[in-house]
Amino acid sequence: MSSAADANAVPVAEYTLAVILLANKAVPALAREYRAGRAAMGLIDLIEEFPGIGNYGKTVGLVGASRIGRRVAELLRPFDLEVLVSDPYLDETGAAALGARRVALDELFRACDVVSLHAPATQQTLGMVTAAHLAAMRPGATLVNTARGSLVDQDALVAELRRGRIWAVLDVTEPEITPPGSPLWDLPNVILTPHVAGSLGTELVRLGSHAVDEVARVLAGMPLRHAVDPAALSVIA
Repeated sequence: MSSAADANAVPVAEYTLAVILLANKAVPALAREYRAGRAAMGLIDLIEEFPGIGNYGKTVGLVGASRIGRRVAELLRPFDLEVLVSDPYLDETGAAALGARRVALDELFRACDVVSLHAPATQQTLGMVTAAHLAAMRPGATLVNTARGSLVDQDALVAELRRGRIWAVLDVTEPEITPPGSPLWDLPNVILTPHVAGSLGTELVRLGSHAVDEVARVLAGMPLRHAVDPAALSVIA
């Protein structure tokens, strides 16, 4: 049995990288303010209103050293960012190999300007992001979820977002699709996308090439490149 998870990790990691860079640059907030002030035809006072924007020296936290989490860490290497990672199956040496520093989940939420979720949906990860984690985030910090909505206490997330203290970019929610009456649709500090981070459009060609390559290897009597280990299914979900 083969899996195309590695191939699908590519667009999710690319989406995440883009969101991280834009979040640190305060693009969602700037776009909203710029649009709201269009009648005055004035420029935003960036120095006064957004003194902390930018990616230089910011701290990014990755929850889960999964295929996607590892690829995100790889994509972040060229930037002047500190990367923290929290994963119970990752040691300090493994984190260092990713260009990151291993920390506990509580510390990660306290220390980061952007927190990106990359853990699988299992019984152990259900609601792993609690109200306390969200309340500990820095003012103006951003939560990015391209994993599963079930990782986050949704009621706590809505409550924290209503305070206007943090931002969220949510490609997934619980339940999915987000119900029409959910406050997430209308909160100004939330960006909802319809589960688009994974392979779509031209990216499906990569999945097809992956499958063809694996079939060709089997026909040639060669081992699969991306064989699934049944023993690992409980943690990779």
